[in-house]
Amino acid sequence: MTETRVREEICRLGRSLFERGLTPGSSGNISVRLDDGGWLVTPTNASLGSLDPARLSRLDADGRLASGDAPTKEVPLHTALYQTRRTARAVVHLHSTHSVALSMLPEIDPRAALPPMTAYYLMKCGLTALVPYYRPGDPAVADAIKGLAGKYSSVLLANHGPVVAGETLEAAVYAMEELEETARLYLLLRGLNPRFLTPAQIADLSKTFGLTLPEHGHE
Repeated sequence: MTETRVREEICRLGRSLFERGLTPGSSGNISVRLDDGGWLVTPTNASLGSLDPARLSRLDADGRLASGDAPTKEVPLHTALYQTRRTARAVVHLHSTHSVALSMLPEIDPRAALPPMTAYYLMKCGLTALVPYYRPGDPAVADAIKGLAGKYSSVLLANHGPVVAGETLEAAVYAMEELEETARLYLLLRGLNPRFLTPAQIADLSKTFGLTLPEHGHE
């Protein structure tokens, strides 16, 4: 895909996420790694609903701004995911309501923020880690992401929002949507003792679809 097409896709999918209420105001950011090792990222204080392809931030392979507007303050977050998820070519970070709410609940397991509720959650997201709160843009969040050792493609930032890495931008967006809907299901079913997928069902999904999940079991 040409860089021009990547720019257009970032703006198209960003607008779709914004128009469906998945990230309000100027919150949220998207990046895509390019073939030359550099990457495109949405600018700081930009609404995903009104991005200009020509003004996206173009960073070189060392993370320095090469062209476009100043990049999002969350560059350290994106950088850490690219460094630890070698297959990642895109990162999406939103402030989607249900995922943020989930990140604030006291019972959440940092190694598996959501139980295995549906097949598509596991297929799209795997397990989701929860990292502690850091102020937006704090470089220390990169150390927290690196501490996950690349085992997770989806992560919740406590009291902040979800971030997802994918092999393509479309895959990252689909995974983000699945994470948000699963968080919504969890909140709807909280306290109702729902049935989750069994270990045998999870093993079948892993075998059939080649899933590699972090070692963690829900009873």
